[in-house]
Amino acid sequence: MLRQISIFAENTKGKLLAITKILHDGDINILGSVTNDSAEYGIIRMVVSDPQKTLGLLSDNGYLCRETEVLGVELEDKPGALNRLLNALSDSNINVDYLYLSFNRDSGMPVMVFHTEDIYEVESCIKSKGFTLL
Repeated sequence: MLRQISIFAENTKGKLLAITKILHDGDINILGSVTNDSAEYGIIRMVVSDPQKTLGLLSDNGYLCRETEVLGVELEDKPGALNRLLNALSDSNINVDYLYLSFNRDSGMPVMVFHTEDIYEVESCIKSKGFTLL
């Protein structure tokens, strides 16, 4: 199981740059990220090298942040790998709230990071279907 930081940020020029500068200055590595925006605000979701430190740094700089558990599933780097994972989830009646791509720095394999409702049950289900979780 992975810990993700969600950052609620105003959608203004340079905001993402300001956030990444805080992380850079704090020696935090971004391992995976996705940004969803609207006209005025956005949510930046990140898996980082040190979630607790990231929460502290961003909160100290006025950002509204939340830590969430997400799953990271290592996939083969070939066509159909994501479809295979989504089929396994669908067969188990599991809904995915959102997902984004990262990679395992040790193995070099793609990693699909995703959030779902009952993360512990889903974790067990995914393992039983032969997938590798981080």
